Amino acid sequence: MSSAPLNPLDVPPYQLQPLLASVGDNSARLPGQQAHIRCAQALGAELYVGCSNGELLRFSIQLQEGSTADSYTLLSRQAVVHERPIQEIVLLPSLLRALVLADHQVYIYTLPSLDQIPPTVIKPIRNVVTIAVDEQHLRRPPPADPLYPADPVDFCVIKRSAISLYSLSKERLFFQKEIPLPSGGFVARRTGKALCIADKEYYNVIDLELASMVPLLPLSQASDGQTIKPSITVISENEFLIVSWTGASSLGVFITGDGEPVRGTLEWPAHPETISLDYPYMTTLLPNETIEIHSVETQAIVQVVPAPADGAQIPERKRLNSSANGFFVPSNQRSDKLRKTPVRLVRRRGTSEAGGSSGKESGGEDLEEVPGMSV
Repeated sequence: MSSAPLNPLDVPPYQLQPLLASVGDNSARLPGQQAHIRCAQALGAELYVGCSNGELLRFSIQLQEGSTADSYTLLSRQAVVHERPIQEIVLLPSLLRALVLADHQVYIYTLPSLDQIPPTVIKPIRNVVTIAVDEQHLRRPPPADPLYPADPVDFCVIKRSAISLYSLSKERLFFQKEIPLPSGGFVARRTGKALCIADKEYYNVIDLELASMVPLLPLSQASDGQTIKPSITVISENEFLIVSWTGASSLGVFITGDGEPVRGTLEWPAHPETISLDYPYMTTLLPNETIEIHSVETQAIVQVVPAPADGAQIPERKRLNSSANGFFVPSNQRSDKLRKTPVRLVRRRGTSEAGGSSGKESGGEDLEEVPGMSV
């Protein structure tokens, strides 16, 4: 079941484009074993994939000749942990670093090469349930000069009964403080000093400076006993979206870092699997593999990408991820429309090749045509 846009856009904002056919062969594994993608992130021409068997894969765009579209090709494969899934990959473009969560430990890798920072330099963080990097720091672009110093990136490590605050530079990890969290937490997102976190029953917002917590909404408002997956999305510098199940539908509520409601609400016919923000659009994957796109500003649904048809040889849609700093999508769509076209150029009469003037005043009619060139 899915909604339909009342006023669909003439040009839909999204289309599906395959990036990888598979994560490679399984020849190095025991018979019957198969690695599955558990998480993935992308930046520029690089694609990083975490697998169910503990492997971390790096793919990169390879240029193709002729009319064939460029494609992602496997460059490296390494084991982070032995036969335990990679839980999460978080890219820190401004530092050219990546946080990799696996087997309840956070490892730090370099970008784009995916070389692990030696434990003698930065020790892995242990006993981790989940991590929440300041969203505003995640959106910092990669440096123009890799040698130029970059500001540290702040993040939270959620443990069973505490929140640890860290700050990471290129070569050092600084522990800031720890905040008790008796009820624990399983999903968390951070923007500035505000941390929105979900435990087994409730969403809460925490002021990291004051170490104060405000309860928000229950994960489920129904009494049907259904297990609900928490969903928290950072919208802006001081705004989150949280999703609560009512028993008949799921409601998305926008709240500030102080716990105050803002905007309107979103509604889905089923509880979302994952939600991804690509402002001004909110993209949602539903359990039936339908993808719905809403406008953040109006909360109206603007596009529906239907589920794959029965019998279609298409991999199951399991999760949505956003890439704050963008990545390349190989495509040869409409490449047949690209042709060399003659363009007539003009230049000022009396201007030298080096750009200097011969002394004549420039004017609108004092122009000289240059023969047409093909570009």
